Amino acid sequence: MAKATRTAKATSTAKASSAGKAPKAESHLAMVRRARRINRELAEVYPYAHPELDFRNPFELLVATVLSAQTTDLRVNQTTPALFAAYPTPEDMAAAVPEEMEEIIRPTGFFRAKTKSLLGLSAALRDDFGGEVPGRLKDLVKLPGVGRKTANVVLGNAFGVPGITVDTHFGRLVRRWKWTDEEDPVKVEAVVAGIFPKSEWTMLSHRVVFHGRRICHARKPACGACPIAPLCPSYGEGETDPEKARKLLKYEMGGYPGQRLSPPADYPGKPAPALGAG
Repeated sequence: MAKATRTAKATSTAKASSAGKAPKAESHLAMVRRARRINRELAEVYPYAHPELDFRNPFELLVATVLSAQTTDLRVNQTTPALFAAYPTPEDMAAAVPEEMEEIIRPTGFFRAKTKSLLGLSAALRDDFGGEVPGRLKDLVKLPGVGRKTANVVLGNAFGVPGITVDTHFGRLVRRWKWTDEEDPVKVEAVVAGIFPKSEWTMLSHRVVFHGRRICHARKPACGACPIAPLCPSYGEGETDPEKARKLLKYEMGGYPGQRLSPPADYPGKPAPALGAG
């Protein structure tokens, strides 16, 4: 079924559902089945889901993920080419002059704190791990500026170790979908890990984040253009009119560039512009 047709049917079904009586309390088993169906639906909508940070090796992904705090992946991707040209290895970065690094990463915000973290983690990689990024959670979270979210991003996308990345998008959507009402990221991660097999964790994270960035926005979700509307207990929080909802779509679904300057070959959207290019 074409995406447009599926979305129209989903919206119609959700409207009919919302017009009826209040739904009965959902059992845990029913929630798990609904959650897994949402994952399957998202896999059809976003078969090209991927990490939206540009990187060529584990070190670059680690640094980019640290920089992504409190800013967009796009701004990080526009900043890291100059950063990695100046400091291509942990050894190079550990020896950087702080003021010079601060100027390079200034566009990402909180540049002094981030410089301190990058200098610290680079020195730790140089001194404790032979200049290599470790592939274990317990080692990664010991690095300055690295928490579970960053560690899971690196493990899942640089080492192929399954992990659930609970960022603001992920937390918002799983609560809207009533998978959990937990606010703490560690507790959210534990709950979601119990719903899905480990093999799904990394791609589930990408699909949920993709959906949160493109359709299920924080302030005004595009409910009327959502392909999983019948599965969403929060349908109606956003714009339900299909035409108006389509105008809210972002990135490739709205005809705009995504976050990466160098996206994967199967990404259907346009590459993002370099820093200063637009």
